Amino acid sequence: MQTLGLSDSTPRTESRLKSLFWPSIQTGSDVDYLGAQGYWFCTIPALLSLVVLIFSGNSILGPLIFLFYYIGGVGVRERSRYAAAVVLLMYVADAVLGDAVVGGHSVVKILIAAVLFSNLRATWIASSWKPDSEAGASPPRLGDPWSDKFADELPAFFWAKVRLLYYVFSAGFLVFILFGLAVLFSHRVSH
Repeated sequence: MQTLGLSDSTPRTESRLKSLFWPSIQTGSDVDYLGAQGYWFCTIPALLSLVVLIFSGNSILGPLIFLFYYIGGVGVRERSRYAAAVVLLMYVADAVLGDAVVGGHSVVKILIAAVLFSNLRATWIASSWKPDSEAGASPPRLGDPWSDKFADELPAFFWAKVRLLYYVFSAGFLVFILFGLAVLFSHRVSH
């Protein structure tokens, strides 16, 4: 593989912790790595939310939340500023208004919001990345292991098909959730 200029692991120019909370982009490999990181960071919570909401009796809300965050992660993988922004906005609105209704704040929620903000920043930088040299070109997207198929091939295929539907769905769903949380908040304040 080395003779072809390909390697099994993509070299990163910064530590994993720095790329998680304050990423920078110096090479095409950084762009690819941050896109994949953002995709997985949206996909894993989407799956967890689906399972938790279905087991708690929210069989309609669970799949909707899953679609919102998963397709948002697909958009992040494909460098969509809108997808990164709407995922952050939904999470912050849910964390702030949901905590106001239920009570209490969590350090974990603050850390997740910080990573989603970092995700937005990385997507913003990556969406304007223009490689000006051979070293700046993005590495090829491979599809050998199943994780590469999900993080590399599926988002490129899927985003092209659902991008416009996601814009409409996410905007409507965000308004619906914000309205519902505002009603719950005002009901709780009045009692």
